[in-house]
Amino acid sequence: MLTALLFDLDGTMVDSDPIHFQTWQAVLREYGIAIDHEFYRTRFSGRLNLQIIQDLLPQLSLEEGEELGDRKEAEFRKRAETLLTPLPGLLELIAWAKAQGLKQAVVTNAPQENAEFMLQVLGIKDSFMAVVLGEELPKGKPDPMPYQVAMDLLETSPQTTLVFEDSPSGVSSAVSAGIPTVGLASTQPPQKLYDLGAMLVIPDFVDSRLQELLQLAQRATLKKPPLLSAN
Repeated sequence: MLTALLFDLDGTMVDSDPIHFQTWQAVLREYGIAIDHEFYRTRFSGRLNLQIIQDLLPQLSLEEGEELGDRKEAEFRKRAETLLTPLPGLLELIAWAKAQGLKQAVVTNAPQENAEFMLQVLGIKDSFMAVVLGEELPKGKPDPMPYQVAMDLLETSPQTTLVFEDSPSGVSSAVSAGIPTVGLASTQPPQKLYDLGAMLVIPDFVDSRLQELLQLAQRATLKKPPLLSAN
């Protein structure tokens, strides 16, 4: 029986990638680096800022990289304050889960200030028992550790938990932790998420196939993907 829902944040709860993309474009332009959407999708999605900066700007010291990451996120929050909106059906799903007595947590690679900012703007900060930050752990996504930590905090198990993720690193993290995972096709092609082990890929939380999956999960343990249709 389903007891807990775990949510990624960027790209899962909100389609924040367009704002991140524009912000990274502006920041990297100062270093003579131009990025397009495909470059962003393959090199940025789901990764920690420090990993991205070390990859693209290896000449920067660790301290300089951290300062650049902080500056980028401050600019992101400034841009996002009036642009951030939840994916369709998210708020209804969170309210439904609360009414059902399900435990809920956020598992994200977003910096702490960003996570707190976005949850506050969306008005759902108090809906979650825990917010697990990849940057505070020895290993972030795609390692399974963030989701293992979340399950420990919520005192739940893979067999009674459902994850919502949009990035390859996030899906890999959740699947490696043994948790049934629903992919959100906001940043990646649906088939890529299926190939990584997502049991269902949906465009948003309104999709009727998600409603069917939740009803099934309330009745039985999710051992195998019951819905693999990409239609």
